[in-house]
Amino acid sequence: MKTSDVILQTMTKVISFIIVLFALHLFFAGHYHPGGGFVGGLITSGAIVLLLLAYDIKTVAKIFPFDYKILIGLGLLFAVGTGVGSLLFGVPFLTHAFGHFHLPLLGETSLHTAVLFDTGVYLVVVGVTMTIIQTIGESE
Repeated sequence: MKTSDVILQTMTKVISFIIVLFALHLFFAGHYHPGGGFVGGLITSGAIVLLLLAYDIKTVAKIFPFDYKILIGLGLLFAVGTGVGSLLFGVPFLTHAFGHFHLPLLGETSLHTAVLFDTGVYLVVVGVTMTIIQTIGESE
């Protein structure tokens, strides 16, 4: 029997949005400060788990209509592709490149290929944790 908890569901919408914003902040700050793809992925998974607690698996599947196993493969493609990309330029595996660019709204910005690697790690962590959690949740 599913009860309707309006307060929990309303607060979950607000809090999960704040959690995802914090996860993105940690993801982008991870190159210079503690954080990165792993921690950002875990916190994003925490926000999705909060949605699963407030709603049910079917409702959350409508919000995020993709297979988390595909997310794992896409993340591995990013992470390994970054490493292989360095070999194409004749430098050691996982050597990252960076440059400083002037972007119209952001001004002087440094862009790194490490962000692509962190994106892969982020996708793998979200995919693996959500696959495990949904597998446990569906076995009830």
